[in-house]
Order: sequence, then C-alpha cells, then structure tokens
Amino acid sequence: MNGFSDGSSEQVTRRPASTDVSEGGSGLPEQAWTLLFELLHTHMRNFPALAAEFELSPVQAHVLRQLGEGALAMSTLAHYLSCDASNVTGLVDRLEARGLVERKSSEQDRRVKMLVLTEAGAELRGRLMARLGAPPPLIAAMPDEDLAALRDIMRRALKTQ
Repeated sequence: MNGFSDGSSEQVTRRPASTDVSEGGSGLPEQAWTLLFELLHTHMRNFPALAAEFELSPVQAHVLRQLGEGALAMSTLAHYLSCDASNVTGLVDRLEARGLVERKSSEQDRRVKMLVLTEAGAELRGRLMARLGAPPPLIAAMPDEDLAALRDIMRRALKTQ
C-alpha cells in the first residue's frame, strides 16, 4: 500500500518510537503537533510514488501544485523550492517540453519570466490534486463526527497563521 487511498483495505503503519507522546513530558501542543507531523510525514513518504503515477518527479508535482494558484515568477518558484534559479530553469524546461507549463514575460517587467499552466498542465494538475486529496484509509474510515471535528480544528489552525 502506498499510503494513498486506492480502494485497497491494506494499510502499512509505521510509527517511530520517537513520536510516542503517551509517556508525558511534553505539553498538549507538542503532543498534538508531533502526532500531526507524523501523520503527514507517513502519508507524504509515498509522494514520490504518487508523482511517478503521473510521470512526474516529486519536485515537478510540487511545481504543478503551486502553479494552480496562478502565474508565478521563476524567481519566486526558486525561493519556494529553496534552490538556485538555474535549477528551476532545467525543471521548467522539462515541464515545458511536456507541454505542461509556459513561460511568459511579466506585464510589469519583461525581464521577469512568469510560469503558467497550459491546458494540459491544468488537466494533469487537476488529476494530481484529486489523488493528493484522497485521504488515507485510516482517516477515511473515521466516524463523521471525528472527521468534522478534525476538519474544524484544522480550519482554525490555518486561520491563525
């Protein structure tokens, strides 16, 4: 099982001993954060396999996800990916060769190259986002009351940023 919902009932759960928060010693915020981080880390550990389903590298999948927000300057993408602009050029070259993104000059500054999704890129991004949005089986199997509470807690947590 790759950790993403695929209709299979098989689930592999690994939880390192370092995340055992039942022994106390940490406050509730640390316990909650540790468990949330472990859940996300376990789920995203399988991100490379998911990206490969779309014939993308994990970084290319992140780029498509980010471009769904609208046009993005290549320099902003380099900052987002924490890499040098020359690395972004090669990455974009490969996405452009597949017809998924286009470079366009910024309307404010022609020297700035903006990245936009093509129609094919938007379609692939839509399928990728649907796959990313599929909850792991253990989350999907939770009672509706728990899911609603979890959703509401996450909404509140995101509003405080």
